Amino acid sequence: MYSIKQVVEMLDIPSVTLRAWESRYKAVTPERTESGYRLYSQDNIEDLRWLKNQTEQQGISISHAVRLLKARKEKDLKESISSISGSPQDAFEKMKNQIYSTLYEFQGERANALIDFGFSLYGYDSMFHQVLVPVLIKVGGAWEEGTATVAQEHYMTHMISNRIYQFFHVFPVYSHLPKVLAFCPAGEHHQIGLLLFSLFLRKNGVEVLYLGANTPEEGVISMLEDQQHRMGAICLSVTNQELIPYCEGLIQRLKAAFPGVKCIAGGKGYESAHSPTGPDFVMNEHPEQWQAWFDNEFTGVKGRI
Repeated sequence: MYSIKQVVEMLDIPSVTLRAWESRYKAVTPERTESGYRLYSQDNIEDLRWLKNQTEQQGISISHAVRLLKARKEKDLKESISSISGSPQDAFEKMKNQIYSTLYEFQGERANALIDFGFSLYGYDSMFHQVLVPVLIKVGGAWEEGTATVAQEHYMTHMISNRIYQFFHVFPVYSHLPKVLAFCPAGEHHQIGLLLFSLFLRKNGVEVLYLGANTPEEGVISMLEDQQHRMGAICLSVTNQELIPYCEGLIQRLKAAFPGVKCIAGGKGYESAHSPTGPDFVMNEHPEQWQAWFDNEFTGVKGRI
């Protein structure tokens, strides 16, 4: 990812021109940092280089060049989509690989277009479980193997996670159900399993206060103190088994301080944990079995889940 200063130096395009191309003509859409600074992907760089060539070498207007660029990108996307055929499993595999490749190359707009197409073609459940989750698993594996940089891993995870976050606001919240506080404890940076389980709860009408990865204990306690009148459960996810002893102690402390709150634990760390005593529920089941668990165990009565 590149700052606007780096892009100006690389392409010899004045910053005022870059901003005008973005605001007036929607030439590219860079990412933004939390502070609002622009971050340009390699895909953005190639688009800007092409636009500069069209305006300077070919003598066409920027508005016309942007239209040509968008038509070109739409054509490429249609060609990519047309190649997604065969059996459902083959189609899912092709889409997964295409989305992964575009994100690997920082082509966020193209990846989002493919994801949008996938949702329209396959629906919510299939896209999440057959395509997006496998993409995230592949991303994590690539980072651990050293075939993806930290920047690539962060970018790809961020892009897919954002698509999942969007659905948190789609499903209705049922006021008779207790709230759930979801987090990964301090030291745990892998939150995908937690995110998917939280989305499952949201789909069932549960209001989830999602804190995400690497949450310090004091942050969890502060949130519970503020929300304990409605909080029915806490949900934590751990992939690193070495964190299990800390999690067991954390759960015991939370249950002692907030005795009406149940605890749900999951993640790879708990799959091989030896007889955990802290959680009320250990979610080792396949996602297909989550609904049966929810229907049997999760009620509208606070403190009884």
